[in-house]
Amino acid sequence: MILTIALNVAAPIITYNTLVHDHGWSETSALLASGAWPVLESAIMVAWRRKLDEFAIVTLVFLVITAMVPLVGAQSAQALLVKDSVVTGLFGLLCLATLLAPRPLMFYFGRKFGTDGTPAGVAYYNDLWRFEGFRNTQRRMTLVWGVVYLIEAAVRIVLSFVLDTSTMVALSPFMIYGTLGGLALWTARFVKRAKAEGEKRAAAAAAAQAEGSAA
Repeated sequence: MILTIALNVAAPIITYNTLVHDHGWSETSALLASGAWPVLESAIMVAWRRKLDEFAIVTLVFLVITAMVPLVGAQSAQALLVKDSVVTGLFGLLCLATLLAPRPLMFYFGRKFGTDGTPAGVAYYNDLWRFEGFRNTQRRMTLVWGVVYLIEAAVRIVLSFVLDTSTMVALSPFMIYGTLGGLALWTARFVKRAKAEGEKRAAAAAAAQAEGSAA
């Protein structure tokens, strides 16, 4: 978390302001330079895990997109800010697209962060897919994440045309991580509630089976 905050929030803001105000760089050049820090953080995380699972593959894909998007098309400061929003928008579209796949994206995120990573833990999580309630929960979470990130990207694009560059450089990381934090909090509560409802249904089914056996 410290590394993420340092390289995704503090370093880009400091780099941009230092290059523009102290060294006379253009806004466009300063934005390109400050954008290197989030790419570096993603690369460090991928190297740190040293395991190429579905989660790592998604991370690698967005690492490449994050590095390449600023180099495509117009290079004005406003265009770069708009392109920065494209990455989170693409993530939202990816979430929605995986609803058509055998298993949605949040299933793999849940397996990454909701298990201890051992073969037994992963096998147990995979086996949960046979329950309809679990499948519906994963799809609903993926839908919410996708829609929210599309909204977040749209709002940041609009703000890029309304606010000045310096303000957006400072505001953008807080929007990104504020959205992520809000979704993480919602997900934790949603999963807890879904788990409780599932346990309640299982208990009711077991009680009905016991009554049937007694009869």
